[in-house]
Amino acid sequence: MALTLLKNLVRSLAVLLVVTFATFSLTFGNGPGIARAVLGMNARPEDVQREVIALGLDQPLLVQYGNWLKGALSGDLGASFYTGQTVTNALSSRVPVTLAIVVITLVLTAALSVLLGVTAAVKGGWVDRVLQFLSVLGTAVPAFIVAIVLVFAFAIAWRVLPATGYVSPEISLSGWLASVTLPVVALLIGSMASAAAQFRTAVLDTLSRDYVRTLRARGISERHVIFRHVLRNSAAPGLTVLSLTTFSLLGGAVFIEQVFALPGMGQLANQSAQINDVPMVMGTVLVTIVIVLVVNFLGDLATTVLNPKARTR
Repeated sequence: MALTLLKNLVRSLAVLLVVTFATFSLTFGNGPGIARAVLGMNARPEDVQREVIALGLDQPLLVQYGNWLKGALSGDLGASFYTGQTVTNALSSRVPVTLAIVVITLVLTAALSVLLGVTAAVKGGWVDRVLQFLSVLGTAVPAFIVAIVLVFAFAIAWRVLPATGYVSPEISLSGWLASVTLPVVALLIGSMASAAAQFRTAVLDTLSRDYVRTLRARGISERHVIFRHVLRNSAAPGLTVLSLTTFSLLGGAVFIEQVFALPGMGQLANQSAQINDVPMVMGTVLVTIVIVLVVNFLGDLATTVLNPKARTR
């Protein structure tokens, strides 16, 4: 078990390095363009060249990445090329907004997908067919389309929830709940549809195993079989799906935060990418990848604990 966790940790660190280097490489090579955007389009060529040197954009790719990585390891993610605000300060106010939406959506996805998946697998019939239809529909419709429909319905037509904006929970808990409800629902529909379908498949596969038929033949109650044995053995693929869902939720948050004008990390990443603000882009990518890797690591840990074979390694 310890060896498995160590391998997962090493793999996570490797992924972190590869993704950050790839992102840095994509933003590399436009030093004069960035410097001109910072100074203004009417800046003189000699001023642009001085700004390129001041920002360190004249150095080779590996040198720039090495400097960034060294700073990141010490907790210094640099500062915006345009505003001078440190990346850490910018993220400290935006990460909680994105995490609130993603975590609430993930918890609801886990609870509802297990409930719907198990119900569809056990009951079958029209319940199963309805779930499969809703899963296809929820997966096919993009989250930002769902968000626009929700805005028209609940914010414009019925006026029960705000269309845009974010209220901090420190200011008003009810206002915070109102401001995150529509974004969470917009993300929840797609993530729940996909996860519920995967849980259904995992439960059906477990129900077809010989040991389940043996338990039923011994007269053990169906409730005990489902909750004590089937759910436990179906948890591993379900946890894998939820880990992957985290990444899709973070990606969907970029569009959702634009629709609802939320001051989150996705909005910051989109704005920074448009103006090629390298430190901000790298900061948002780093935090996003760390969140995904932590969730995946915890998912692997839970899967290892639930798997008796893994515990003996």
